[in-house]
Amino acid sequence: MKGIYLDHAATTPISKAVLDEMMPYLKGSYGNASSIHALGQTSREAIDESRERVARFLNCLPSEIVFTGSATESDNIAILGIADFFLKQGKRIHIITSKIEHPAVLNTCEVLDKRGVEVDYCNVGKDGVIDVSDIEKLIKENTVLVSIMYANNEIGTIQPIIEIGKLIQRINQTREQKICFHTDAVQAVNYLSCDVKELGVDFLTLSAHKIYGPKGVGVLYTKQGTQIEPIVYGGHQEAKLRPGTENTANIVGLGRAIEDISTHKHSTDVMEQLRDKLMDGILNEIKHSRLNGSIDHRLPNNINVSFDGAEGEALVIALDQKGIATSTGSACSSGSLDPSHVLLALGLSHVQAHGSLRMTLGRQTTEKDIDKVLDVLTKIVKKLRTISGYKKSLASERSE
Repeated sequence: MKGIYLDHAATTPISKAVLDEMMPYLKGSYGNASSIHALGQTSREAIDESRERVARFLNCLPSEIVFTGSATESDNIAILGIADFFLKQGKRIHIITSKIEHPAVLNTCEVLDKRGVEVDYCNVGKDGVIDVSDIEKLIKENTVLVSIMYANNEIGTIQPIIEIGKLIQRINQTREQKICFHTDAVQAVNYLSCDVKELGVDFLTLSAHKIYGPKGVGVLYTKQGTQIEPIVYGGHQEAKLRPGTENTANIVGLGRAIEDISTHKHSTDVMEQLRDKLMDGILNEIKHSRLNGSIDHRLPNNINVSFDGAEGEALVIALDQKGIATSTGSACSSGSLDPSHVLLALGLSHVQAHGSLRMTLGRQTTEKDIDKVLDVLTKIVKKLRTISGYKKSLASERSE
């Protein structure tokens, strides 16, 4: 059986066009971009071109683009960098984020909390979407940063980033100490506008391996004039915010991957149709299943479903044995036995959260794949429910 990959939120396969553009910098053009000789300057020119590609995509200045080793590193630089700027001045500061952020944001905020920074975690509705008024209620005189992800990596819900940006801009007009706005746009980049001026953000994070580029390279957009401290010290590279020799090949791959997004926009509608077919098939054919997250404000490739009487890890393993790659949620949390913090924030019980399955489609997903997944998944859920005694439990409940 041909393998079916439905875990594109975890990572995407590197495209041939991206790999082809990277290869010269993995072979002959290996110079250090900080060297002044011809080989080094070849690398410098390639990095500068990628910086311009990313800047065009985000509608910003090339000088506002910082290349990093990952989106996690980008998140850390933004959050810790802003916090350190004020902490070094002896100020007590306040940060706002949400309860469904990626661990790269949540864990960083927890570290700051232990260092004496006041952190508030905004609730989300049952559909996984933030109410902008809830953000406004949390803002204080000493609030210096709001960090809200653009689209959730587990349930695919899209947050009202433009509205939050407008709120912060309005509040900043009356404040001496401005509030910075950061968004982790890792999952959004493939499908949503990331025009930083339209979004109203000061920082934006993205990653190459979520957009058919290489692993090990990310971007942090930093608005010109924003005060931020480095969290790593060394050389002059990347405006001293990310010192260290640049990974030229990966940066080139990122530049090509982000430029190629526009050429694949047409596939988004097809992907959404396939997602709806899979989603409708599951909800109609498999009883006692539920969609997690908003139907309307959702990425076009994301499905997150909970099944009563079937454990998520067991579903992933059984599907994998049939050649279908899926997940229960964030790849960064896959080693944990705890239920998803995202699903708990939606109000699901621990049992319901443990019964979740995430399927994320990609450019190569076909209708034949969807038909196969529906057939296999229906049988697996039925088998797991039989093993767990789920039907017996239902019958027992009806008789009481």
